[in-house]
Amino acid sequence: KRGHAVTMILPPWDFPQDAGRSLDDAGVQVENIALPRSWPLLFHINTMRRLVRRALAFQPDVIHCFKPKSYAGLSAWQLWQMKRAGLVKARLIVDADDWEGAGGWNDLEKYSWSQKRMFAWQERWGLTHNDGLTVASRTLQSIVWSMGVRRERVTYVPNGITESRIQNPESRILTPGSCILLYTRFFEFKVERVIEVLRRVIEQVPEARLLVVGKGFFGEEQRLLQLAESIGLKDRIEYTGWVDPAALPALFARAGVAIQPFDDTLINRTKCSVKLTDLLAAGVPVVADAVGQNTEYIRHNETGWLVPGGDVPAMSEAVIKLLRDPDQRHRFSSHAANDIRERFDWNRLVESVEQIYQGVV
Repeated sequence: KRGHAVTMILPPWDFPQDAGRSLDDAGVQVENIALPRSWPLLFHINTMRRLVRRALAFQPDVIHCFKPKSYAGLSAWQLWQMKRAGLVKARLIVDADDWEGAGGWNDLEKYSWSQKRMFAWQERWGLTHNDGLTVASRTLQSIVWSMGVRRERVTYVPNGITESRIQNPESRILTPGSCILLYTRFFEFKVERVIEVLRRVIEQVPEARLLVVGKGFFGEEQRLLQLAESIGLKDRIEYTGWVDPAALPALFARAGVAIQPFDDTLINRTKCSVKLTDLLAAGVPVVADAVGQNTEYIRHNETGWLVPGGDVPAMSEAVIKLLRDPDQRHRFSSHAANDIRERFDWNRLVESVEQIYQGVV
């Protein structure tokens, strides 16, 4: 929209039938490379080579590698070597939106020992060998600074929202205070916490129910439902699983309040929740743990409610208060939607991205 030509190049893991195909998505050219034969080790090298070769074919001013690990990380490594040899003039930008090494995804995913070593090395190498970095959280920004990367090379670019994803806060119908929404991928917290919050809330608000939207990476939703059944609360939970994004507004409209539980871990401090921006932009009153980017997106007692990380009594008390106070929920609803629009609109955030592409400090 700002006049640049943009092409995305990727291996089509999710849709292998798209290998070798291109499409135009809102003016962005999306290219799915043809996947090489599945020969051990050579497959990885050849995938990286195809990504790099295709990127350089455009004679770009900037190449932005998203994540410093796996094939994007391999591509960034190759491009940096070529830049050192004087074979590439494009600015190399690397993006980080999670912590991948120890304390991050290496601890969550079932990677082999060699994969964990490789990803941890890739991450630290990729974050320190580039012309510029975009990071999605303040914690990632601080970690990169601690590695000796100059501050002017690091640009904070959190997840933002677009106008099309924002509901007019005045159009939100204030629902009766009974439905608690959990919109999640589950890995951010122990499910026992959610069950205990629900139990405490029902003691004070007997009509309360929990609406769970989302699916876990590791089947955590089954654990949640089993725990609820063990204490007689399964009939108080409605579980939808994963839903099409087009169905989210109707589900959000049912929520009296949403909860955003985040254990105080390195992976939660470094990540940047799109789901939280969705909730705030839709005008859903949110109670969240004061961990990581949650404290950037929510202004406590103005656009939502922040509680100490992992504090079950505090989260329960805040939910009960909001369910009983429609006026406060209405204030949070309108203020949150307006605030997220003002501070985290992509039309504003993209200016920072454009500056780092141009090499502007």
